[in-house]
Amino acid sequence: MTLHGYWRSTTTFRVRAALNLKGLAYAWEPVDLLAGAQHAAGFVAMNPAQGVPALVLEDGTVLTQSLAIIAWLDALHPEPRLLPEDPLARARVEALSHVVAMDIHPVNNLRVVDRLHDVFGATQAQARDWMIHWMERGFAAAEAMVAPEATFTLGEAPGMADLCLVAQLYNARRWEMDLAPYPNLRRVEAACHAVPEIAAAHPDTHQTPEAIA
Repeated sequence: MTLHGYWRSTTTFRVRAALNLKGLAYAWEPVDLLAGAQHAAGFVAMNPAQGVPALVLEDGTVLTQSLAIIAWLDALHPEPRLLPEDPLARARVEALSHVVAMDIHPVNNLRVVDRLHDVFGATQAQARDWMIHWMERGFAAAEAMVAPEATFTLGEAPGMADLCLVAQLYNARRWEMDLAPYPNLRRVEAACHAVPEIAAAHPDTHQTPEAIA
């Protein structure tokens, strides 16, 4: 398998962590989003959505969208589980994952920030306010949804919701967001960072010339 992604992408972070937790080997193919590599004809042919990550299987099949990739990995390699078998527990994990992946991330990604600058003339400070506004709303919901007695978001092992959350918290720290109001989220973040497979997926471990190029 080959994972095409950007080193600092939170969606790529999710999939790197999932692959590591499953113990699956993969090749790393960096995509420089800042240079517009996602808009190159070859990449668009592979992923018409022009985003990362994209996971290319040995037979050439291309999987896109981080949550779809994680669900596929869980179906083919069920241990350790990232999505519960129990339908109710699974729905709760998916709901929390979606708060990050569907409520926060789509309005906080690079193409939205670029449009704020290019079309609406937003300053960097205004773009930061925009980002933090949506993270505050999403994190307030997530804080209430996390099980307060659990080590991770909803249990004693990391799952898909944890991977979404730890990646988004990385982005929040990049924007110097105040995370004091979210003790449950910070507790889960610390638990995730203590898992070697998740720590190895952290963007800081991929910040190399090869990763950025």
